[in-house]
Amino acid sequence: MDLTENTLANTEIMMEEIKKKLRMATGAALKASTLNDNQYEDLKDLYEMVAAKSKFSISEIEAITVELGRLRKV
Repeated sequence: MDLTENTLANTEIMMEEIKKKLRMATGAALKASTLNDNQYEDLKDLYEMVAAKSKFSISEIEAITVELGRLRKV
């Protein structure tokens, strides 16, 4: 999978993987179409960090959720 290109499909893939890995109950609120295209690299960095870990503390999940919120379009 090549995530180097800033496409809606790539954003959707990363968002779905993040939601699945974090077991987010409110994942429906985090849609790829609501993310700011200018911050694709930030999302990619976040995705790579989440993908690299197998377990998350509550505070880590909270911090990741806050970061995802920051990436949303205003």
